[in-house]
Amino acid sequence: MSSAKTTASANTEFPNRVFSGVQPSGAITLGNYLGAIRNFVRLQDEMECIYCVVDLHAITVWQDPAELANQTREITAAYLASGIDPKRSIIFNQSMVSAHAELGWLFSCVARMGWMNRMTQFKDKAGKNREKVALGLFAYPALMAADILAYKATHVPVGDDQKQHLELTRDIAAKFNYDFCGEDQPGYFPITEPIIQGSATRVMSLRDGSKKMSKSDPSDMSRINLTDDADAIALKIRKAKTDPEVLPGGEALSEDGQGLSDTLRSERPEAANLLSIYAAMSDQSLAQVIEAKQGHSFADFKKDLTEVVVERFSPISAEMQRLMDDKAEVDAVLRDGAERAAAIAEPILRGAYDRVGLLKP
Repeated sequence: MSSAKTTASANTEFPNRVFSGVQPSGAITLGNYLGAIRNFVRLQDEMECIYCVVDLHAITVWQDPAELANQTREITAAYLASGIDPKRSIIFNQSMVSAHAELGWLFSCVARMGWMNRMTQFKDKAGKNREKVALGLFAYPALMAADILAYKATHVPVGDDQKQHLELTRDIAAKFNYDFCGEDQPGYFPITEPIIQGSATRVMSLRDGSKKMSKSDPSDMSRINLTDDADAIALKIRKAKTDPEVLPGGEALSEDGQGLSDTLRSERPEAANLLSIYAAMSDQSLAQVIEAKQGHSFADFKKDLTEVVVERFSPISAEMQRLMDDKAEVDAVLRDGAERAAAIAEPILRGAYDRVGLLKP
């Protein structure tokens, strides 16, 4: 969708602010770390950051209540152990701030069924049981828009699988601005911009390089968890699927030398995945890794990969364990973050109510 009000909603009118979140529904994986959490840490140096544990999204499918609470704390512990500073950034869980649910309803009345029907993630998750899934699973992109716009966030770090939902957020903001802001007034909500992540944002399964590494995969051997110890990491990498060839050379790089070629990704997906993981975990470019490792056997390369993953994850997993043993510390961070988040979101929600014509005490 597009409208004249889109251009009136220039983000120069809004302070730079990042919002993002992780869903508490399963183990926190290497993919979550490289695709999201590691970048959350870096963004703290660039602008104001709000990081959420999106527990309302988790219940779009059934969750064991005790496990949901535990996983909410575990993701918070992962944020903290990975280097997100609760004094510099806001860390909280979604359900503690009612503005998310309230604004989500407003946006459910702004978004159009046709927009929701185009969301490919719903089709993927619902599969053949489309008529039996919860309404929340269909409508949750409107709640995702509310998560972002409750803080008038100007930037959201996204991976490939979330780009479509951010486009919907932009559409909802533009339509709200068009419907409820005067012709001569700036838009009420920003048109949020994506922050495109660096290498290894889409980490693939260790058992099938054509599928994304997922915490919902029934095989724990398909992923590396932040809580895995050194022995578990070594076993999973040693058992990771490969092919019989040696590691490729310069021909594996894309034409600009910054990424991997489409040929390597399609013909040798497991090699592409492991090279990408190594580059990201060792803070090297793919070109540097390929130059150093070309011609090596996978057996030797897997030993090197194990070393860099264990070196990075050991202090994180140890700190996560310390925090999970002291839940009071985790809960205090969440409460403080929720208070600070609500202080930002409540006036924004009130302004949205005013524009729609809803009375709020």
